[in-house]
Amino acid sequence: MADLKNRLRDDLTTAMKGRDELRTATLRMVLAAVSAEEVAGKEARELSDDEVMAVLRREAKKRREAAEAFAGAGRTEQAEREEAEGGVLAGYLPAQLEDADLTALVADVITRTGASGMKDMGKVMGAVQGAVAGRAEGGRVAAEVRRQLG
Repeated sequence: MADLKNRLRDDLTTAMKGRDELRTATLRMVLAAVSAEEVAGKEARELSDDEVMAVLRREAKKRREAAEAFAGAGRTEQAEREEAEGGVLAGYLPAQLEDADLTALVADVITRTGASGMKDMGKVMGAVQGAVAGRAEGGRVAAEVRRQLG
């Protein structure tokens, strides 16, 4: 079984014993998403740590988007709850790249690939996404690539 999934389960048990409602609900939600992913497709399978991390990233993104939607609709209480859940999930994700690091990484990839304009965006994005490895959102990466190629 994936180490990350075991860690999530152990943390859930600890949160339940400590009566930490937010952490308990958030970890239950993530573990349910992991279980759903395991049984999706033609046959059930055990997820690797990388696949569990992908589920965590997806769930964290959902929380961010929901928080923005609630805040935009003036529902601050729900927005704060979504942000708090996102904070719990952030503890399991790798640290996000700083803007300066992302800029340098994109510049390096553009130099290495010989990209010269927007027509090369796909090539650059593929190489940058591999180097970033989940430490920056795709939208952030795409914006930086567009800025440097444009």
